[in-house]
Amino acid sequence: MPGQNEGADAHHPGVRHEDPRPLRLPPPVLHAAPANGAANGTAGATGHGPATASPAGPAGLREGPPGDGALRCPACSAPGDDRQLAVLRASESRLRAAFCDAGIGMALIDPVDRIIEVNPAFAALTGRTVDELVGTHIHEIADPEGMPRRLFRALAHGEHDRIRVEKQLKHRTGRTVWSKVTVSLIRDAEGRPLYTLALVEDITEQRRLGDRLEYQALHDPLTRLPNRTLFFERLDAACLTPDRAEGAAGGPAAGTAITVAGTGTGGSRVGVCYLDLDGFAAINEALGHHIGDQLLIAVATRLRRGFSAHGTQLVARMGGDEFAVLVTDSQGSDQLTDLAARILDALERPFDVAGHRLVVTASVGVVERSVHETTPTDLVKDADATLYWSKADGRARWTLYDPDRGAHQLTRQLLATALRPALERGEFTIEYQPLVGLADGAVHGAEALVRWRHPRYGTLSPDRFIPLAEESGAIVPLGKWVLEESCRQARRWLTEFPETETFVSVNLAARQIWDSDVVADVAQALERTGLPARLLQLEITESALLGPGGRPLQALQALADMGVRIAIDDFGTGYSNLAYLSRLPVHVLKLDGTFIEGFRDPAPAGGRPELPELRSRRSDADEQIVGAMVQLAHTLGLTVTAEGIESAAQAERLRLTGCDTAQGWYFARPGEAELVAAILRDGREDREGAEDRGAPGGR
Repeated sequence: MPGQNEGADAHHPGVRHEDPRPLRLPPPVLHAAPANGAANGTAGATGHGPATASPAGPAGLREGPPGDGALRCPACSAPGDDRQLAVLRASESRLRAAFCDAGIGMALIDPVDRIIEVNPAFAALTGRTVDELVGTHIHEIADPEGMPRRLFRALAHGEHDRIRVEKQLKHRTGRTVWSKVTVSLIRDAEGRPLYTLALVEDITEQRRLGDRLEYQALHDPLTRLPNRTLFFERLDAACLTPDRAEGAAGGPAAGTAITVAGTGTGGSRVGVCYLDLDGFAAINEALGHHIGDQLLIAVATRLRRGFSAHGTQLVARMGGDEFAVLVTDSQGSDQLTDLAARILDALERPFDVAGHRLVVTASVGVVERSVHETTPTDLVKDADATLYWSKADGRARWTLYDPDRGAHQLTRQLLATALRPALERGEFTIEYQPLVGLADGAVHGAEALVRWRHPRYGTLSPDRFIPLAEESGAIVPLGKWVLEESCRQARRWLTEFPETETFVSVNLAARQIWDSDVVADVAQALERTGLPARLLQLEITESALLGPGGRPLQALQALADMGVRIAIDDFGTGYSNLAYLSRLPVHVLKLDGTFIEGFRDPAPAGGRPELPELRSRRSDADEQIVGAMVQLAHTLGLTVTAEGIESAAQAERLRLTGCDTAQGWYFARPGEAELVAAILRDGREDREGAEDRGAPGGR
């Protein structure tokens, strides 16, 4: 130490001490030496004094050999005088004052881990006195568990000069005192290890604060359940197989995760039950968020008590009214589905919350698989998707993840994402299916059917992407493009076949009415293409037309006032409000294909002789229903179009009901615009031929 080194150098200004070290104390004991120069009694009694038994002089100085009579330097044994003796006494006094009065605990420990000397601050940390601690083995007051013994052995053998650790000290009362310990090695004049000096700082409050902050960071403040962060930490640990651990950064941390989770074997499996309360938003709106919070607390308590198992099952709140149960040692999908069923049963029991008896249900998505076949991100993503399958399937149920359904959902998502870019790249095209008059067999118009020429999935029909376009809002730009392209094609037909005035029928989505000015869009398309308004027909579904709000009716009335034909598509499958029908601005009813199925010829079924009679009765009933709807439409001044005609018999029976036009594969499959043009040309030639054949007879 500086004071002691200063005294030694002052005593022998010409002496060069070999192998100086940062902290070098001689074998003296730090208790004040007796005035007569006798050896320190404590050190002698305990046997922990210096290896040489020469008596200590004042302030720890040693007497010389017998007959010398001089006091000698403890570092080099050189004789000293009174002036130098005073300097040494002052130096040791400063050292003792620093040791005894230091606010940080200090302890001098011998090579066999027994305490030689401690200061009052160290004694206070453990609730003991200085005298009680002297001679005590350090492990009697310091927790040996987790002790880096290899580092201490290396320090005691002189391989290191200093180490720092956090240790738990045992207080006399039994409580634990967390401390930050810095252990330094003290060597003799030749550099050999003598003692270790421990500096101990009480960090119990810091640890408690750190524990509180860690708890808050890993637990939900409302329900006290583990939160999403802790859930993913446990899931990461459960999925950390040896091959992933080798590639993970920070080797020691990864190894710890494997040990805690107990994973890494080839048969390790993991499962998740991801659940969401059904109708929770309605409870918040009806009773208030404070009641909703109390319900979440009650749900969390029931889940924690019933389904939390230390080390194997973790119940966490993922956010909002979503919870998850993680099973880190799954035995298979049967275990997880049984767990999901028990969760549903537990939550269906009523909750008494702030004077309200609430009954709630939950939807649960279940995913279970080998840890070698998944990642934490994929597992939770699939569990979340499966949860919403449960809701879509009717709620209050569990659903096990289905890879095929998952692939379908992924395809839907990819298509939804690619819709707008595909429109910009020109991947969409339009096919046309003729609308044929049942009375004359002539083509009166054609329905425009959009197709997606997808570079990966091939040609996609509207039912594959139109619902996605409506959900994402891409139906608005797509609908504008289809409208303008169809009007342009109808103008070409009009130019080539002016006598037929073939109209084009374009489907109009409800979202096009709500999200854009459809009247302005139609007017712009007609103006750009030069198509007369009377040759444009817009089809809108019955449910969209008769839904709440007046905007669709206002828009359709404006379009009808422009001269555009309005058709109700899939009539008979929506509201079917016949009293309202007379006040709608519509011109055409398109009957849904389900009504036309009964018009097919009855076919015998082997082994079931009664089936033809049943089918015949259904056919007769459908024919009467269609006939009634046709008669009603004609009474209201509307025309009727039937879809899905597949045979001549169907077409003839529909004609007999008075149905005006029809479309279906019997007449023509959807195709390029040239298909319609070819049919129109054939019709023209037939008419011209008939006129030529009839001319002689007419003359």
